[in-house]
Amino acid sequence: MSRYVFKMPDLGEGTVSAEVVAWHVRPGDLVEEDQPMCEVMTEKAAVEVPAPVTGRIVSLNGQPGDMVAVGAELVVFETDAGAGSSNAKADASASETAAASGVERTTAPRAVAHGNGAGSPGTNAARVMASPATRRRAQEAGIDLTTVVGTGPGGRIEKADLDAVLQPRGSRPATNERLPRATGADEIKLIGLRRVIAERMAEVNRSVPHFSYVEEVDVTQLEALRVHLNGKLADGAPQLTFLPFVAAALTRVLADFPQCNAHFDSGRSVIVRHHAVHLGIATQTPQGLKVPVVRHAETLGLQALANEIRRVAADARANKSPRDELTGSTITLTSLGRLGGIVSTPVINLPEVAIVGINKAVERPMVVDGAVAVRLMMNLSSSFDHRFVDGYDAAAMIQALKERLEHPATIFIDA
Repeated sequence: MSRYVFKMPDLGEGTVSAEVVAWHVRPGDLVEEDQPMCEVMTEKAAVEVPAPVTGRIVSLNGQPGDMVAVGAELVVFETDAGAGSSNAKADASASETAAASGVERTTAPRAVAHGNGAGSPGTNAARVMASPATRRRAQEAGIDLTTVVGTGPGGRIEKADLDAVLQPRGSRPATNERLPRATGADEIKLIGLRRVIAERMAEVNRSVPHFSYVEEVDVTQLEALRVHLNGKLADGAPQLTFLPFVAAALTRVLADFPQCNAHFDSGRSVIVRHHAVHLGIATQTPQGLKVPVVRHAETLGLQALANEIRRVAADARANKSPRDELTGSTITLTSLGRLGGIVSTPVINLPEVAIVGINKAVERPMVVDGAVAVRLMMNLSSSFDHRFVDGYDAAAMIQALKERLEHPATIFIDA
């Protein structure tokens, strides 16, 4: 038997360290070469790191949330002298293996399995996935978690699963009894994408003087066009929402307002005004807020733009976006759909200088040509970096966008 020390690989693009997000193995486990061992997070993406050799895990370096430097010890293996490839070969291929496993793509995080004390180390049958709070409740109630069916991801035992065992189906507390008091609290360590989001939001708040501008838009005609176009789609085809119409109108408006389609390069103190529109689509995902990018949105027709928005958003939610699809946007479009509220103050996505937000559309009584009429109204809530975009220019850009949306035929012409 011999020991092999696997070090944190170089994940590329100047990465000097990576954050441990989750372990898929534990000391004592037998693993096969290329078996996923852990997930780490760089500033760009989540990366799944596979085992470089076949062997037994001796020790792991780093708890979830810890930063481990490139070249520092990550995992120590005990291997058979002739098993798999030599240590020299594994050393030579460590960075390549890690890159192939996720540097060029993000991978879905996996829950970390914890042993329940039964069976021998490394046997999957002896593992139960449950939070520490759920384990503590089960232990106090004398419940063997191996007998509980978990309905969470990967068979994880959720609070409701344990509740179903503790309170048999059909039983109800007496109506004259007080509800039990809630006790305890859950502590959630700030790691992975959530940590990156928190750091970036704090940086934006510190460095950018936001200026928000809200304008209401009469989208009655736009809604009529949307309904008409959806009626011509094949059965089962995805329906058009307002988002691609706003995106199409925005790409045309930005040609006259290049100061809003720009980056601020703080390192060089240079404002970079982009000719192309690489449109960021703010997307809520199970891992947190992401901004996948539709490249060269200015070249796409309405249906192609709608398809591309759906594709990049779906990849982001499934945690399958390539790294280059999560960077490089020149302006961001954000929408909460039916949860859009009346007004919002979106936060700029650095290094961009502008973000356009869509609120929900609602029918309201409006005065049209001297008479009260019911119109479908939607607010645009947008934010700008006041260091580089003057209030007049921001308002003029939103007014130009409003005009295109209120007269939707102009979305499709260059004039």
